[in-house]
Amino acid sequence: MTRCETAHRLAPIGRHRLFLREAGPTDAPILLLPHGYPCSSYQYRRLMPALADRWRTVAFDWPGFGYSDTPNPAAFGYDFDAYAEVLNDVAEALRLERYALWLHDYGSQIGLRHAIAHPERIAALIIQNGDIYEDVLGPKYETIKAWWADKSPEKHRPLKEAVSEDGFREEFVGEVSEEVASRVPPDLWKLHWPLMDTPTRKMVSVGLMEKLEQNLDWFPRYQAYLREHHPPTLVVWGPQDAYMPEASARAYQRDLPDAEFHILSDAGHWLLETHFEQALPLVRDFLSRALR
Repeated sequence: MTRCETAHRLAPIGRHRLFLREAGPTDAPILLLPHGYPCSSYQYRRLMPALADRWRTVAFDWPGFGYSDTPNPAAFGYDFDAYAEVLNDVAEALRLERYALWLHDYGSQIGLRHAIAHPERIAALIIQNGDIYEDVLGPKYETIKAWWADKSPEKHRPLKEAVSEDGFREEFVGEVSEEVASRVPPDLWKLHWPLMDTPTRKMVSVGLMEKLEQNLDWFPRYQAYLREHHPPTLVVWGPQDAYMPEASARAYQRDLPDAEFHILSDAGHWLLETHFEQALPLVRDFLSRALR
């Protein structure tokens, strides 16, 4: 394998068998890539080889996602705390001592819990559409908030309906222009939905939406970590995102006034699919200075 190719494997890590993607020299500076919903490590398939000439990149599928195992819910919590433990297990199993973290979607919540627990390990952050400020949550949160306020079957139904092939498609292309949407490969939902279409995995996906309510209590802690430690940070954001609009990105300037900001105006939540050629030089330039 050349250094710019990506290797794929299943590995026992902690108490689980996880699917990993790895690229780059084993002795190079490390970028760790936890994924978001409703995808898997597949979302980084283009980024990893594009960085692998200078950096080691590691992505993996969370338990209950992608090609990783789906442990019995009686034995695994399927909440943000449990996933933060998995992230730590990955770092320790691979003997990663210091690394940058890519924070996207749910991965931002999990990654920042990991950073709070292990601040000495975090060399830098790249934040791509990951929200931690309650006052600037986008309008698409209204459906989830309605259930938080009234935990009735009627208010819960939209959460369950979102965990479907049509719901996944809407997550990937529902908020950007038709031209931008045409750049998003249908593989993202056509291939991923069959992996998620099991009773346990659908329950996990709905459960994570439910648990966002408790996660709000962590938002001030995430913000305090940023203020205290000031990790070198790149924010690259697609504002056409009804969960996390541009205001969700700008809010990071409250706690990270020195962060580097790039708003890609017509991009949405999945800018690595639609604006890869714009994002890649920003990422490489940042890493060349922050992760050496």
